[in-house]
Amino acid sequence: MPTFVRTEKCDGCQGQDKTACMYICPHDLMKLDKDGSDTGHAMKAYNQEPEQCWECYSCVKICPQQAIECRHYADVVPLGGSVQPLRGTDSIMWTIKFRNGTMKRFKFPIRTTPEGSIDPYAGKAEAVMANIADNHFFNHNEQNGYRAGDPSELICK
Repeated sequence: MPTFVRTEKCDGCQGQDKTACMYICPHDLMKLDKDGSDTGHAMKAYNQEPEQCWECYSCVKICPQQAIECRHYADVVPLGGSVQPLRGTDSIMWTIKFRNGTMKRFKFPIRTTPEGSIDPYAGKAEAVMANIADNHFFNHNEQNGYRAGDPSELICK
């Protein structure tokens, strides 16, 4: 169920060149309609290819105006209901509103590290560029748990 933008809530991230949803979308689907020529709503974000949406909820979680929603699966939210996440600094509060008006809230901690704090090469040896042309550079002597493949182990039909 793809994401969609509630134009009455969206402020286009206050006229910036790139909105938060454009920044976070892993499939590059969100777009800002600057002059209103695409959607009829100037300075509003929209999902330019809803059928390609991965439903990752990244744009829904990051939107500062809570303007992006996603049609949810019936096993999470029954037909006619809605779900809206509100991201805090250390947790995400999910609010589920059922079609009869009842609401439920669930709070989950954010399990990520601060942006830019990860050092992917920590504890790794410096690369020796002189070895890069060696045919056995990656898998010699079962380095790091890997070994060269053995054709007798292949399953052929």
